[in-house]
Formats: sequence, structure tokens, C-alpha cells
Amino acid sequence: MTSAPRVWFLTGSQGLYGPETVAQVEQQSQQIVEQLNEGGDLGLPVEWRPVLTDSGSIHATVLAANADPDVVGVIAWMHTFSPAKMWITGMDALRTPFLHLHTQANVSLPWSEIDMDFMNLNQAAHGDREFGYIQTRLGVARKTVVGHVSDPAVRARVAAWQRAAVGHAAIRSLKLARFGDNMRDVAVTEGDKVEAQLRFGVSVNTYGVNDLVEAVDGAPESAVDDLVAQYADLYDLAPELVVGGERHDSLRYGARIEAGLRSFLTAGGFGAFTTNFEDLGGLRQLPGLAVQRLMADGYGFGGEGDWKTSVMLHTIKAMGAGLPQGTSFMEDYTYHLGPGTPKILGAHMLEVCPTIAAGRPRIEIHPLGIGGREDPVRLVFDATTGPAAVVGICDLGDRFRLVLNEVDVVDPDEPLPKLPVARAVWEPKPSLSTSAEAWLMAGGPHHTVLSQSVGTEELTDFARMVGVELLVIDGATTSRDFGNEIRWNQAAYRLGMGF
Repeated sequence: MTSAPRVWFLTGSQGLYGPETVAQVEQQSQQIVEQLNEGGDLGLPVEWRPVLTDSGSIHATVLAANADPDVVGVIAWMHTFSPAKMWITGMDALRTPFLHLHTQANVSLPWSEIDMDFMNLNQAAHGDREFGYIQTRLGVARKTVVGHVSDPAVRARVAAWQRAAVGHAAIRSLKLARFGDNMRDVAVTEGDKVEAQLRFGVSVNTYGVNDLVEAVDGAPESAVDDLVAQYADLYDLAPELVVGGERHDSLRYGARIEAGLRSFLTAGGFGAFTTNFEDLGGLRQLPGLAVQRLMADGYGFGGEGDWKTSVMLHTIKAMGAGLPQGTSFMEDYTYHLGPGTPKILGAHMLEVCPTIAAGRPRIEIHPLGIGGREDPVRLVFDATTGPAAVVGICDLGDRFRLVLNEVDVVDPDEPLPKLPVARAVWEPKPSLSTSAEAWLMAGGPHHTVLSQSVGTEELTDFARMVGVELLVIDGATTSRDFGNEIRWNQAAYRLGMGF
């Protein structure tokens, strides 16, 4: 992932109207960029580039954007009429996420002052339609945003696209380490790693669990001491885990796992990983606390070897970086069908990210019941309430599919004093019955990413950038229409049309 991501702003014009008009185009396009940057609500700086008036300069600029790892996206606007045939070579070469901003320099028309000079200069309504045609003719994947840059709604849509572009850059450079294989006989956690690298850019490779054990056993005592001190500062500790407690050694081993796992991932340049309770080698505990804290730092994770969900978690965390809400690995566990509004209780064995915690998490130790190892330490908490998206990815054999359900995270109807794991409770839209029916029809996985920072618009933009299918379950979804969408998509992708 680039350390200084930014977006280029391209302005189209032509020489037909003379140098004075082109100079005005240049000045006004710079003002548009200044307004975008001065608002403070975009996540990335927008960098103005010289006005483009011929095919050669357009092509060269696009190639430069493709080659610059810091340029995660390109915005283009046709201030005047810019004949679109000169954009063909450049648009055909574009490999960078693209946004077509259909705007203009002025908000209101100066009705009493409009003359032909004004009309020749301010004709984005004309020029952008020519530009939109050639994008459609070439099949250019893009987001189109209409309105003046002073409008908060316009800026919000540009900001969402920027976050998706950051996710695109993150997944393109992602390396993922699988410690062991996926859980035996499970179907949905399988997938085509070659296709994943071709489609997304992510490199997925497997390491023996004892490669990790070597790093864990070799973790210096000073690193373990530092982590134990951090735990006491950041979290509440169960009495048996504190220094001098009867199970303090289990906390120290949890810290040892974190130190070793973190060093392994850092040394290998990995941004995501998986573990599997069926393949623990010489590990004394299933990694729980360590996984939770690494997720909080932006690492992707998938349980039972689920590398696809780990990839999506890292990507969505990159999109939401800097926002106050959190994102976590998640799994639909069980339903509350009534009384009251039906809802889903989500959790996992241990690995729920504390960025979604409603309060100060507590480190506890409990038996796991599977894995055949010592009782693992883990953070326990309830999730913050509010709107969220639950996102899953599955491999259909001929393509990847993303499934997204808009939900509202809510408080549990009653306390959960006997549930020894972190958890989230949510009400799916439009209802539990319709959302579950749609999810099952779509073949959505049981492992998901729950995000309170990134939603439908960002994931729609991201899916367009990487060329994968996205099915959205929201407040307007009906089973009949959703089933039809699945069938139409199946036909479109089989024909090679995509979206």
C-alpha cells in the first residue's frame, strides 16, 4: 500500500476557442481542485494536472498515473467541449480507478450577463456528455458524480470513491499468510488463489504452523513484558490473569503469541493472515487475543483458513482508515426470532476486533471446547450500536461474488453473562427473514466482515474497480426481485459482459 496516496484531477478542453479560453479553463479547474481540498472532508489530497487538449498529452498523463504507485485514482472533468475521440487511446490504457465528475465552475447562472463567450467557456453540460459516451463505448469502469463541488452530497460521494480507491490499492499489494490449510470438509472457505491474484492482485501463500511456533517461542521476554503492560493499561483483566494471579502465565503466553505473530507478519510484509483450530502444531493456545489486537491495527484475518474473508477484512479496514467507527471479522451464529424484532447474534470462537467495542474490553480466559489446547485468552465485549454493513465474499467457480447486507447493530435484549466471547447483535434489513433468504439464494458465506465505517457506496465503487459482482440486500429488497437480479447477473457474467 502506498504511503502517500493521492488522486489526480484531469481537465479536458481543446484549442478551438483560443488560448484565452484555455487559460480560463486552467484557472477555473484549479479553483475546483482548491475547493475539493479546502473542504477537509476528503480523505486524500486531490492534485491538479495541466489542462489536456490533445490525444498525445492525454495518453501520456494516463500512463503516468498508471505507473505512479501513489496515484490511487483519477478524476476527470470536461470544462468545455473536449472531442472524445482524442480520449480513446488514454481511456483504453487506463488501469487506475476512475471518477467522472460532472460539474461546472459556477453554481448559478448569471442570467443577465450570459453571452457567447460565457457559453463557449462553460459548457460541461455539453462536453461531459461527449465524454460519457466514449467511456460507455469503451466499457470504462467508473463512478459518475453530478453536481457542484460545494455541495456536501457531491463531496461525500467523491470521498466514498476515494476510500474505495484506497481499498483497491491495498488489495493490489496485499500479501497474505495462511498458517495451515482451511477447516476440513468446509466448502465456502475454499477458493481459487490464482484467480484471486489475477482479479485482485493479492498473493495468498501457506506456511506451516510450526513456522509460526518458531517465531512465538523465540519472542524475547522484554516484548512479552511490554505487551502484558499494554494489556493492563488498555483493558480490564480478569482477576486470575493479573500479575500474581493463578493464570497469569496464560496471559503471558497470549502475549508471546502476539509478539511472535506480529514479528512474522512484519518480516514477511504480510497484511493479512489466517489460522485454523484444526492445525495448531506446537501452539499451546488458539490465537485469540493476538488476532483481535492485530485486526485492530488493520490486519486482515479469517478463521479456519478463510483467506477470502481475511482479504476483504484488510481491504475494508484500509477503506475505513481514519474514520471513528470500526470493522471486524464476524460470523452469523444464531437467531432471535421473537418476541420483538427478529435479530442475529454474531460472534466467533475468539476473534472479533475491538475496534467495534462499545466500551472498555475485558481480557478473560475460558475453555474453548475444540482444538485440544490450553484455554485461550481473549477480549470480551459488546459491539457499538448503529448502522453497519455485513459483507461476504464467495468463489462461484467462474467468478467471485460480494454479498452485502445493510444492518443496524443493536444492544442485546438482555445481558449475556455466560457468553465468553466478543459479540454483535444486529437487525438486518429489510427483515431477518428476507435478508436471510436473499443471502442463502446468493450463496453468501457464513464468515463475513462487519463494518460500521464502510458501507454500500464504498463497496459498490470497489466492486466496480475490481470488476466483481456485488449483490446488495437493503431496505428495499424483496425475495422475488433479488432472485431475478441473481439470474440476470448470472446471464450477464456468463456472456462476459460484467458490470
